[in-house]
Parts: sequence; C-alpha cells; structure tokens
Amino acid sequence: MAQTKPVVVVTRKLPDAIETRMMELFSARLNLDDTQMTRTQLIEAVKDADVLTPTVTDRIDAEIIAAAGPNLKLIANFGTGVDHIDLAAAAARGIVVTNTPDVLTEDTADMAMAMILAVARRLGEGERVLRAGKWSGWSPTWMLGRRINGKRLGIVGMGRIGRALAVRARGFGLSIHYHNRHRVHPDIEAELEATYWDSLDQMLARMDIISVNCPHTPATYHLLSARRLRLLAPQAFVVNTSRGEVIDESALTRMLAAGEIAGAALDVFENAPAVNPKLLALDNVVLVPHMGSATIEGRVAMGERVLINIKSFVDGNPPPDRVLLDAP
Repeated sequence: MAQTKPVVVVTRKLPDAIETRMMELFSARLNLDDTQMTRTQLIEAVKDADVLTPTVTDRIDAEIIAAAGPNLKLIANFGTGVDHIDLAAAAARGIVVTNTPDVLTEDTADMAMAMILAVARRLGEGERVLRAGKWSGWSPTWMLGRRINGKRLGIVGMGRIGRALAVRARGFGLSIHYHNRHRVHPDIEAELEATYWDSLDQMLARMDIISVNCPHTPATYHLLSARRLRLLAPQAFVVNTSRGEVIDESALTRMLAAGEIAGAALDVFENAPAVNPKLLALDNVVLVPHMGSATIEGRVAMGERVLINIKSFVDGNPPPDRVLLDAP
C-alpha cells in the first residue's frame, strides 16, 4: 500500500517550479490567488497540516500554534527571518522550525547598495519630478546630491549580508565601519579594511551613512532608538533593508521632516504593509515595498531550501536549516 503523503499547507503563492515540486512530493494545499490568509484561516490550516509553510506576512503566534492538530510537526518557513514565529511556543509543542538562510545574501546586499546610491544622489526625487512633468532642464545648482566616494559607511550587523554589502561599498570608495554583537574574524576585517566599533553610539555619531543589516529580535527592537538617532550628523543617511522594527520609525520620520538627518532609504517598515503617511510626504526618503529579496533566482532558491527541509524531515532526517531557540 502506498504511503500517505504528508499534508503541506503553503500560505502564499510560490514560484511555479516550487509549487509543482510540492505537488509531486507532498499533498500540498497551495494558495493560488496569493491572498494573505486571515488569522481564522491559519488556525483552521494548522488543525489538519503535517507541515506549515508560512512567509514573513504570516504571524504564527502562540495562539495559532496552540490550535495545531497533533500531526503538525514542522513549520518550514519560506524566508530567513523567523521573528514572526513564536519559537518558544513551537518548541513547547515539539514542532520543528526551519528557515531558508544564505540564499538571499547577494540580492539583499545589492538592494542595500542601490538604496545608498538612490538616497545620496536623490534618484527618487528626480524621478518623481520628471514623471510629473516638472523638469525644465539642466541647472548647475539644482537637485544636488552627495558624493559617496570617500564617505564612511557604518554597518549595523556584520553577518553575511553586512559583509556582502561591505564588499560592494568598498568598490564605490566607501570606508567600512561596523558594529556587531561579536567582532568578526581578523582576516575578514583585514580583507574588508573594516573598523570595528564596540560602542554603537560612538559609531553612529561619526558615520555619513548607516545601513541596518541585523535581524529583528527582542534585543534589536528599536536598536536605533530616538536617542541613538539623535547622535547622527545632520548630513547622515539611514538605509534599512533588514526589519522595520529595528528603527524607531516615528522618531526617524520626525527627524527627517525637521532636516535633522539628510535622508533615509527604507525597504521595510515598522507596521508593514502600512506606511506612515508622514514618511510618504517627505522628499528626502526613498521608499521601496520590501523588495530586498525580490529576484527570480532568490525566490526559487528559497523554495528549494523549503523543499529540502520538508523532505529531510519527512524522511526522518534532521532538516539542514533547523532554527534553534536561543538560550535565555
């Protein structure tokens, strides 16, 4: 008798190649119209699922995990960050959680570098003026941005993405500085010609550009608080391709509006998908709808990691990308 395929509930539409393989390997329940599942739908889904494959838009909290049926043994997240999943609640129920690390490093670093250039050279402003038919021709003093060559870039979070950004930034002549929970290996520092700052406050006060590349955890919530944002120089730019919650968005918005910071480029927002209307009204901000990982290659690679994690688990082997709960 053929073995029953495990029920895998996928909360959002994934690339066609990944969904096809899901159907071949498992009893997959796909979300073909890509409508975000409601909380009620998520609760119903976990009652029957053997595996849940959520994305960053799904908040899998303790209540949803408590509603899970006895068959749910794996949450195979489509994405690197897992701050939307209650890891402690999952562990208490004996549910394994996996993610998709390593595959988005280059794409996100590309986006961070692009946003540094965009905000410093006022590309968003110029594009809006041109589309609105307000450009009357070249002028020697109009729409002047900032040269990035020779400036100091402070990277908050020197993990894979931070290091990949540093490689790119050096090619544009930026001086690399960083703050990290742990200092990176001396060989990496030497290769990147990077200066380590044990004090985030001291680094912030001396940088021309700050790029946020650390994950969102309880320890990094509002890491760039109102107090820390006030340490920035008036000519400084802030770039965030990590998580919106790492920056006090209200404080950042107030300072941008008052001209206390030169500009910001944001791919993520504290209350996404909602965006602060005051941010939308500012010209000195580049706003992008969470596109840091949005490449065909990246999303397919994410899906392939999900498939590997599920297949390994179903076959009785440890999934390669298991997320372990940090010790208190």
